[in-house]
Amino acid sequence: MPTNCTLFERLLVGTAHPAGQNDFGLSIVQRQKCVSEILQQLADVLEARKGAEPDSSYVASLYSKGLDAILKKVGEEATETVMAAKDGDADKIVYEVADLWFHTLVLLAQQGLSPQQVLDELSRRFGLSGLDEKAARGNKNE
Repeated sequence: MPTNCTLFERLLVGTAHPAGQNDFGLSIVQRQKCVSEILQQLADVLEARKGAEPDSSYVASLYSKGLDAILKKVGEEATETVMAAKDGDADKIVYEVADLWFHTLVLLAQQGLSPQQVLDELSRRFGLSGLDEKAARGNKNE
C-alpha cells in the first residue's frame, strides 16, 4: 500500500498551532490522513488474521474464541485504562489506551466493521455541540 506518511510523521504528537500547523509543519489534515492510514493498515492485518490458524497469532486465537472473549479483552483494557488514569502515570495511560484501541479494532473487525466507519462518525459529530448531538439521539444510546 503506497503511503503519503513517513514513519516520522506517524510518530508525531505535535500540538496544533493557530495556522493549522503543528510544530513540524504538518497540517492537521495531513496528520489525520496519517492516523486513518495507520488504522486502515492495522485493520487490514486484523482482517487477514480472521482466517488464520488460532495458534498462528494472538489475534487469530482471539477470533477463534469468539465474541465473548473479545468483549472480555475490551472490558479488561478499559478497566486498565481507567486504573492508569487514576494513577496519573502518562506512560501507562498511553500504553493502556493503545491496548484498548487495539482490542476495540479487533472487535470492529470481528463484527465486520472498519475504523473508517468510526472516523466517519467522529467526523459527522465534529463541530456539533455534544449536548445537541445527545439530544438528537434521544434515549436510544443512553
